[in-house]
Amino acid sequence: MMLSVDDTVRPYSQSHDERVPSRYALQIGEIDVMVISDGVFPLPATTLATNADPAELAAWLDDERQQPDVYCWPLNVVVARSGGRTVLIDTGMGAEYPDTPRAGGLLTSRLEAAGIDPASVTDVVLTHLHVDHVGGLLADDGLKGRLRPDVPIHVAAADVAFWSSPDFSHNTFGGFPDVLRSAAARFMDAYGSQVRTFDTEHEVAPGVVAHRTGGHTPGHSVVRFASGGERLTFVGDAVFPDHFERPDWHNAFDHDPDEAVRVRLRLLNELAASRERLVATHLSFPSVGRVAVAGDVFRWIPDNWHY
Repeated sequence: MMLSVDDTVRPYSQSHDERVPSRYALQIGEIDVMVISDGVFPLPATTLATNADPAELAAWLDDERQQPDVYCWPLNVVVARSGGRTVLIDTGMGAEYPDTPRAGGLLTSRLEAAGIDPASVTDVVLTHLHVDHVGGLLADDGLKGRLRPDVPIHVAAADVAFWSSPDFSHNTFGGFPDVLRSAAARFMDAYGSQVRTFDTEHEVAPGVVAHRTGGHTPGHSVVRFASGGERLTFVGDAVFPDHFERPDWHNAFDHDPDEAVRVRLRLLNELAASRERLVATHLSFPSVGRVAVAGDVFRWIPDNWHY
């Protein structure tokens, strides 16, 4: 089904169950882009910054008026339509945490609410193979079986190589390594024949380019949209909410924390210089905004919503 900006920004009429906005459409030149919320995922607040002084992290959470112990990570997915192709970028967490209240893993119902048939998706791009990005492909009641059986799934070769024998020696995950290994292994078992790898970058559709950055995972990628002189970058997990003020903080899921900091600084400086908009997986929905340099750190400037 063709994405229509006019249709997708109207008040909800297709689903009476939705009480909060879960999709936001914008136009980048000739490219239709829609940010869709997969919900939120509560995690220990310490996962935001494993190298932070506890008092500084507590102060940041207090400044943001957040709970001191639990932080609800937003989960954002992007659908783009360009040149007759419909591209799904990441797939949310699916049903990978059945004991967690269903605050996340909502992508399938929210695609339906947006009028997007999974069978219309011509390409899937995965920014990386973490569970909250591939989980939607693993659930029997999720996208599995609803996408085209031969839909190509684009992911950086470095991420596929990493997950064939993952090394967690650079970070501390607590109980998460088994979950991450399991999700990546099950994804490859189910979809390995559909995976299309790229080394540095790949144009998936006109003006829609996946670009490997590394850092967060060895094959972590961003997706850049460019058309008609307009630009937008989906930065995936390169940037989290605390990273504008503290780009030096290590996220618990950064597989190479020092490289993740270098990637983050480079990307934020580039986006500040170009003034282009960005979207991120874990910024508050719809996560559309710009970044500015503020002394030695950065400032997040959310876009005004356009109705």
